[in-house]
Amino acid sequence: MSYVARLADKYRKEIVPELMKELGYKNVMQVPRLQKICLNQGLGKAIADKKMIDAGVEEMTLIAGQKAVATKSKKDIANFKLRTGMPIGVRVTLRGERMYEFLDRLIAVSTPRIRDFHGISDKGFDGRGNYSFGVTEQIIFPEINIDKVNKINGMDITFVTTAQNDKESYALLKAFGLPFQKNNN
Repeated sequence: MSYVARLADKYRKEIVPELMKELGYKNVMQVPRLQKICLNQGLGKAIADKKMIDAGVEEMTLIAGQKAVATKSKKDIANFKLRTGMPIGVRVTLRGERMYEFLDRLIAVSTPRIRDFHGISDKGFDGRGNYSFGVTEQIIFPEINIDKVNKINGMDITFVTTAQNDKESYALLKAFGLPFQKNNN
């Protein structure tokens, strides 16, 4: 038997029936799915220090379990000494089993390691069923050895879903176990 990620199995067996009941769907295909998770790290200081991009690619590859690529600038900005084609960030897109593995590690191991953590904000929805939030330190991931880190960088994590609106997307991510803040309003 082939390996199936724990959250992928949970999605099929528990989350789909739960969301069908909660959102009133009649067909299994209406239930929103997680399509991909995009990790992005902007390294603006890399204009002066080219080794930062290499370190960023290495760290992002360790975190994601998949080769990261450098992002290049699209236009010249003289004030920042930026030229078209200069590497200014690192990104990686996760799909399938790797996506579920990353999500599992993010929920179970990484987010509890965030300093003064009270849950992630529910304000990062874009209106089309996608959700983004930022992490201020890459050292929350257990794959990163703190002794080898030159500079602490943050990153953006985006969840792209098939949900039609924010309510459906919130229900899906909450069912996966994303630790959203409890609103005390």
